Amino acid sequence: MKEELLHYVWRMQRFDCTRLLSTQGQKITIIQFGNHNHDAGPDFTHARIQIGDTLWAGHVEMHLKASDWLKHGHQSDPAYHNVILHVVLEEDTPIAHPDGTRIPCLELQSRIPAKVARLYKGLQHNSDWIPCEKLLPRVSDITRQLWLDRLLVERLERRCFRIKEILEENKFDWEACLYHSLARSFGMKVNGDAFEQLAKALPYPIVRKHQHNLLQLEALFFGQAGLLGRTFSETYPLHLQREYQFLAHKFQLAPMAAVYWKFLRMRPANFPSIRIAQLAKLYHQTEHLFSKVLAVKSIKDIENLFDIQLAGYWKEHYLLDKISTPKIKALGKNTIHILTINTLAPILFLYGKEKDLPSFCERALHLLESIPSEANHLITKWENIGFKPANAYQSQALLELHKRYCQPKNCLTCSIGSAILKN
Repeated sequence: MKEELLHYVWRMQRFDCTRLLSTQGQKITIIQFGNHNHDAGPDFTHARIQIGDTLWAGHVEMHLKASDWLKHGHQSDPAYHNVILHVVLEEDTPIAHPDGTRIPCLELQSRIPAKVARLYKGLQHNSDWIPCEKLLPRVSDITRQLWLDRLLVERLERRCFRIKEILEENKFDWEACLYHSLARSFGMKVNGDAFEQLAKALPYPIVRKHQHNLLQLEALFFGQAGLLGRTFSETYPLHLQREYQFLAHKFQLAPMAAVYWKFLRMRPANFPSIRIAQLAKLYHQTEHLFSKVLAVKSIKDIENLFDIQLAGYWKEHYLLDKISTPKIKALGKNTIHILTINTLAPILFLYGKEKDLPSFCERALHLLESIPSEANHLITKWENIGFKPANAYQSQALLELHKRYCQPKNCLTCSIGSAILKN
């Protein structure tokens, strides 16, 4: 058994609460169970408990064995000096405050329903893809949907945390924040780190200064990516190289190493060279991009805003200095949807929270509802056990559920797991 089960039965009052006595025989009446504390310090704070004839206000600490109090060093931590009740599975030794006053102890080993303990053990030790796979039919549709709604917000808030860090790094310049966030998304999983490094190597003010000249913009992007540091035979790469040498000297720019970019086992349309050219084209054809993102009302608006088609030199190239079959390299609808999921919806959600404008948070959610569900192996597995997401709103919530709750088996903090144990 894990200590988190004690937290669960206390928080949900899923133990026998009748005729409670401390291990010293004092009558215990719980007025308020307290607030579950997820940070350092006692497990439940601001509880109100009558012990004997005295009403106490303070904290509750929980352990499987009472001696864990000493193992964890709580006896010398002032944060635990206001613990009014020690809740344990088994009291193997009495525990006292530094002044020698014994801390009242409540044992739960005979008060936790056997069925709850058995179900919990089954969830923790089965080998199914997710712990509750065979028990899902017990959970109502409304419980599932409300939990997915909450998980989607949790996922957005997690993404917002990193975007807010980028915003602060860029002195609350939202345009620069979008540039850095969007760059990483252009690299997807394989080249995301490299694109993030490229955005740091090429500051947004320099991009903005040269966005009206596509040649200069491509020279800056490819040069800072470290992809112009070799000998070329074609005219256009040579032009980029010369332009970059001039601009790098002017702005004292140092390129990143080309070895960061990964091309192996990728479709040519996803080569980083194509994505870099598309990012440069986006900033060439769109001024004040963040302002335009704020103005979007639908996913169709975003698809129009990110309608990027590479022509000219890139019509016959996927790589610099290597000709290929002519083809317009457009930013596909699926890629635009991924950019929306990973960057545009989260930055709109953050903007709404930072500016106290709920309409932008609602718009972010609406955009995710308007995008088809992702197609990947995890979503396929969810579909196989009865969860078929109707859109990206639901598929993102399911990905969050798997990563944050199912995989680490955090069943007791999951609404679905709690519903199974409750029933």
